Amino acid sequence: MTGTTPDGSPSVLEQAILELEAEMGDLQLRHRDLFAYANAWAERHDAIMRLAPPELREGTEARLRRIAIRWGLAEGSRMTAQFPAVREA
Repeated sequence: MTGTTPDGSPSVLEQAILELEAEMGDLQLRHRDLFAYANAWAERHDAIMRLAPPELREGTEARLRRIAIRWGLAEGSRMTAQFPAVREA
């Protein structure tokens, strides 16, 4: 977590990450071409990283990478376990 302000509301950095996560579906739909989608992601990624203070950069980068993996913009496992549809008797 990138933190909250003293009044308990999300920090500017945290809010930017939450907004990006909420807008990923729309971002993908607006940029149907893979290169345009990747470019839009890179712009948002860089803007968020500029908000991150040095002590939060590593954690912020890791969170953004996980978002990128979930949305097919970075290599990595999307699933950690398999759930069989039919149990063996």
